[in-house]
Amino acid sequence: MTFMLTFMVEGNPIGKGRPKFARRGNFVSTYTPTKTRDYETVINEAARKAMGSNEILETPVTVAIYITVPIPQSYSKKRTEACLNGSEKPTKKPDIDNICKCFLDAMNGAVYHDDSQVLTLHITKVYGSVGMVEVMVREDLD
Repeated sequence: MTFMLTFMVEGNPIGKGRPKFARRGNFVSTYTPTKTRDYETVINEAARKAMGSNEILETPVTVAIYITVPIPQSYSKKRTEACLNGSEKPTKKPDIDNICKCFLDAMNGAVYHDDSQVLTLHITKVYGSVGMVEVMVREDLD
């Protein structure tokens, strides 16, 4: 039987931030920005809750990520309608690949051991009335 998992993270999607560097005496340390670390924690908790008592996957997986970006409040009614019917596309930040990286990294140790297990990745970014990200992970046993 093929295992499949779905979960959702509500709120505005956040892309993975670039690593930061800090000088500590003669050494330079690297750290993840707080905003990114906090968002990855929220994703990890949602993924763990969805996994329940299931074991972490050791098999190859397919991941589908559906990103809904909220329409800016400054948009006119006409432009908002264009966003909702799909004629205006969300080409603004956050970048689709940065959001994806944040989710794949956050699921390490919660859904699968490492994101290197992901063989197929489907990502979609659309406008919506509220921001959220829906994730589906399925074992890729074929």
